[in-house]
Amino acid sequence: MVTRGLLLALFLALAALSPGIGVAEAQTATPAPKEATEPVIKQLEAFRRGDFDAAYTFASSEIKEQFSRPDFEQMVRSGYPEIAQSTFATIAASAVAPNGHVYLSVKIRGANGNSIEAFYELVIESGQWKINGVTSKPDPGLVSRPPRGRGEYSPLPSGDRVTCPPLPSGDRVKFLPLPLGRG
Repeated sequence: MVTRGLLLALFLALAALSPGIGVAEAQTATPAPKEATEPVIKQLEAFRRGDFDAAYTFASSEIKEQFSRPDFEQMVRSGYPEIAQSTFATIAASAVAPNGHVYLSVKIRGANGNSIEAFYELVIESGQWKINGVTSKPDPGLVSRPPRGRGEYSPLPSGDRVTCPPLPSGDRVKFLPLPLGRG
């Protein structure tokens, strides 16, 4: 399993290496990177219901090799309480690696009142996106719940790119938003 620091560093490095990729180019992968958001959203919904059996189905084979179903539940409940019991989540940014893996930045508010930014790695297994790892950091800047209703996911505001603060080197990392509007 990828460690938290390594996953975060990989996410940032991949985004830095591919700032010129356009949204149209990012959407040509099969299956589409937009579809990579689905297992994350569905897993968060399963966690909200307390359905760890369903949540476990979204884990990659690598995660399943490391954690039995009961160990997976214990790991999520103790290591990621905001994910285990979220009240709000939104996809903030994405990056597609040259190897086809997708990295998502997800803003999450837990039932405990704490907000985090979670970085997910997703891989394709048998034609489906699977969650291969997650790391998180506190996020005091999470926006308040969208007015659309409790527990709904809010799409990103329209715009060409989402950018994060400059790196210590002065370079800027650019992330591509995924269109999440419902039709």
